[in-house]
Amino acid sequence: MGNVIRELFSGEVLYRQGDPSDCAWLIERGAVELHSEQGRRTIVHATLGPGELIGELGMLDGQPRSATATARGPTQLLAIDHDQFLERLESGDSIVRTLVLSLLRRTRSILASLPADHVVPPEDMVSESRDERAGLDKIRLEARLRDAIDNHTLDVRYQPIYDIAEGRVSGYEALVRWQLPDRGAVSPAEFIKLAEETSLIVPVGEYVLDRVLEVLTALRDAGTTPLPSIAVNLSARQLVEPGMASQIVARTQRAHLPPGALKLEITESRMLDYTPVAAVMAHCREHGIPFALDDFGTGYSNLTHLHKLDFEFIKVDQAFARHMFDSPRAMAIVNAIVAMAHGIGAYVVVEGVETHDQLQRLRALGVRYAQGYLIGQAQPASSVLSGEAGRGLQARASATG
Repeated sequence: MGNVIRELFSGEVLYRQGDPSDCAWLIERGAVELHSEQGRRTIVHATLGPGELIGELGMLDGQPRSATATARGPTQLLAIDHDQFLERLESGDSIVRTLVLSLLRRTRSILASLPADHVVPPEDMVSESRDERAGLDKIRLEARLRDAIDNHTLDVRYQPIYDIAEGRVSGYEALVRWQLPDRGAVSPAEFIKLAEETSLIVPVGEYVLDRVLEVLTALRDAGTTPLPSIAVNLSARQLVEPGMASQIVARTQRAHLPPGALKLEITESRMLDYTPVAAVMAHCREHGIPFALDDFGTGYSNLTHLHKLDFEFIKVDQAFARHMFDSPRAMAIVNAIVAMAHGIGAYVVVEGVETHDQLQRLRALGVRYAQGYLIGQAQPASSVLSGEAGRGLQARASATG
């Protein structure tokens, strides 16, 4: 599909009667008139405005456009991809899918039986419900995320990871950020969850991987030694996507990066099928790509993951570090996780480190890596390439000795 956002001038045609139904459109601004040719007559069916969808029926059942859509004044529309709709329909509840398709057939039948010049009066239109508004907002955000991927407007930031034993910033975690002009920062929790509901999570992961490999390659070419590692978050769904592991290995090999330069963090809370995940991990590890289990101690990150999957790094969720000194239970859990990780030969990375006291206690426990605001917030790629992301931060963190 072409550009997600389409701007029309007054009188410009969006699509014509008989054209293939390749996508639907959400009107963001302006108005669109729908009219059809019946013999020598032109029948105006409706004029739709902001927040209304057009072309959705044809997209769902593949029928050609039944009317011509023309802008009435300057108009902005958001394209809703054919695959985007059908993917959600196919992945939804089978009963809901049956009801939608039945309603679609009935609607087509009713429209076919109406007089050619029939127009639905505005007062007969059903008012938009709260659920419909929420659904349109989700459709809108999903389409804009697709556009952000295509136009490289997602921002990848790099949060430093401090090697406590060596007293230096030895790596980074790549974190994706998204800013929209009309609403500011979109929460990663919101758009990553949205991406995970569809196949968009795969191109998001590929986008971040490409940016990370660019940074690592630039650091290597600049003679940076030792070369820092950069961790990329992937869900289990991304990891087992056909061809994904091979692409990761191939891209890393093309970049001629040393083993360990790229790390992968598995972030999905549930791993329902361990066999393919373990196979992918083994394949990547053979090519020098280690793995970390992210946010250990929360949600579905449990001992089964450690038992069935061979992780080199265990990342302790930030909630435990933040409460180490005001909650004996949190301190006891940190002690237990560290001992367990060391017992299986894994390094520990503790997230959410904000004070020197926390860092000092982790050093005493033998924790190897720390990450959090004490070490540094997520930085743009330019700071990593210039070395600014490591300078000062490691000096501040090493003040505890």
